[in-house]
Amino acid sequence: MNQLLSRRTVLRGIGASIALPWLEAMGPLESWVHANDRVPAAPNRLLWLYVPNGMAMPNWTPREEGPLRDLPPILQEVREFASDINILSGLSASAADRVRSGGHASSISAYLTGVALLETQGPNYRVGVSADQAAASRIGDQTRLASIEVGTEENTGYGDEVHVLYKGTMSWRTPTQPMIKEVRPRLVFERLFDGDGANRAERDALRRSILDYVREDSRALAGRLGAGDRRRLDDYMTAIRDLEQRIERAANFPRLERPNLAIEPGIPRDFQEHCRLLCDLIVLAFRADITRIGTFVLMNELSERSFPEHGIREGHHGITHQGVAGHPQLTLVNRLHLRQLAYLLGRLKSVQEGSGTLLDHCLVCYGSALSDGNGHSHRSLPILLAGNAGGTVRTGHHIRYTADTPLNNLWLSMLQRVDVRVPFLGDSTGALRGL
Repeated sequence: MNQLLSRRTVLRGIGASIALPWLEAMGPLESWVHANDRVPAAPNRLLWLYVPNGMAMPNWTPREEGPLRDLPPILQEVREFASDINILSGLSASAADRVRSGGHASSISAYLTGVALLETQGPNYRVGVSADQAAASRIGDQTRLASIEVGTEENTGYGDEVHVLYKGTMSWRTPTQPMIKEVRPRLVFERLFDGDGANRAERDALRRSILDYVREDSRALAGRLGAGDRRRLDDYMTAIRDLEQRIERAANFPRLERPNLAIEPGIPRDFQEHCRLLCDLIVLAFRADITRIGTFVLMNELSERSFPEHGIREGHHGITHQGVAGHPQLTLVNRLHLRQLAYLLGRLKSVQEGSGTLLDHCLVCYGSALSDGNGHSHRSLPILLAGNAGGTVRTGHHIRYTADTPLNNLWLSMLQRVDVRVPFLGDSTGALRGL
């Protein structure tokens, strides 16, 4: 075909629309470092994943700086992506130390903001603008959604002596406006791929797939595409259909017998399936350029969830307060969490985009604002950075920074990779060097 297809092309039906992934018919894309006046750069995306309650740090931190070779036990989960990641040591979230109560809630609150939370149990909660929303406020108008926020646990239960909202929220649009995460994959899916929602109830009643409503438009488009693009379009539609079916199955699972534990089972019931549904939704959102900014809270701070199917029978938070004696069980939890990142990285790396992959055009940060959960330490945090942001980040290394370097310095560096430049963010002192 001679005329290039617009990157903003969508398939439309009655009450529904689906954004498209990159297709060859839209013209070539290059990474940031290779883009020029004739070949535009693929957009970079930013994603933050948060894990709570600290890490078994001896089983996380590589012994030596430099190339990632001998990975410690926890990092074995991402060994096949060693050339796509960096492990960053020495970064700290010192703002969380300025809170007298709420050692866990202050951690996740300070993670992307670099600001100490206001100690309150009332509705006057306050933190600061988070890094993801600093990006969304500046580039969010370039996509259908400014950002996406997901997680596996709702903000309920004990609030660590402060407002319960703090312990499960890392994204803040303003100091007083939290971005509440969505934990139900079906609602995330509808937000990403539905139109105005006016016919949603009718569609649900008829039990028809959203793809049925755009089928005619997709067939018309397919007739204008080359063989490679038709295959990509078919793969993309198949992925959407598969997600619909998986979400439907997960929602219809029979209720499990309530275990003798002080924790509700998740939604869906299986933690790993829940995480992977949300990972697939994030990949679809990035692939179709629905949004370029996302956050994923794998579990809330203070979570007492257990995973007997993975050999973890005690509550997560309680394990962290057993000190070194709890490290074997804590390592199992840490590895289970990191396994979900490995799944996400694999999905991102499997998607071709221009001359690279979707992972090549991302920066995915996985970590926590707690290192030692027993001592509530916010120093020398466990931070993993994946992707190279269009060739602007050198990967495959363990980088050790000067002790107590502000974590928010990393966020400034990440923001620069999406052309967002702010003089400071929270307690930052300047963009992180050496990436």
